[in-house]
Amino acid sequence: MQKLHRPSLDLHRDRIGCHNAAVKRLAVWAVAFPSMLAGTLAAHAIAYRLVYPVASVRWHVLATSGHGYLGYAPLIFGISGAVVAAGLASTVADAVRGRTTQPLPAWAFALLPLVGFTIQEFAERSLASGTFAWWTVEQPTFRVGLLLQLPFALAAYVFARLVLRVGRTVGAVLARRTSARLWMPVAASIRPATATLLPLVALQRGWSVRGPPLPSD
Repeated sequence: MQKLHRPSLDLHRDRIGCHNAAVKRLAVWAVAFPSMLAGTLAAHAIAYRLVYPVASVRWHVLATSGHGYLGYAPLIFGISGAVVAAGLASTVADAVRGRTTQPLPAWAFALLPLVGFTIQEFAERSLASGTFAWWTVEQPTFRVGLLLQLPFALAAYVFARLVLRVGRTVGAVLARRTSARLWMPVAASIRPATATLLPLVALQRGWSVRGPPLPSD
């Protein structure tokens, strides 16, 4: 019977392990991806502000180049913040349960913001013009924005590492406090039993449980 049930138990453990690994990766990406997205949008906005310092000119260029969706930027940042908070909560829960978190993918911060900004610029201008906007690479905002992706990607990486470290630290503190609270009743129940057991053993063996008399003056 044990041999018959052993493969099913191993399969069940493998499924649990795969599920835990997927949850860990999801928690890390829940912190990493919104951080990269926020950095990309911030670099995008600063690039247009640097190239077009006059507000009226800048808004005209944004309106005619497919940037109307930037009016929803506050909503995008709000959703990103909620996703980061969920990733932080998941990291805390893993730390409380004694699970190790997945390492933060540094390669993603070095690659994805550059690729994302490039796709974003081409898609914006192509949708606005109705044709493939090959001239996007000639725009000064594209070159400036592409260069700005690097420092903002680094800032996003540092921020994501800080969030995950805070989650692990908070989870470890909560785990220690939970463990201490669970052991306090056990320790309180063991001490009286130990204290009463020693006199009973002494009486059964005919020993005196009283100490020697005090010396008289």
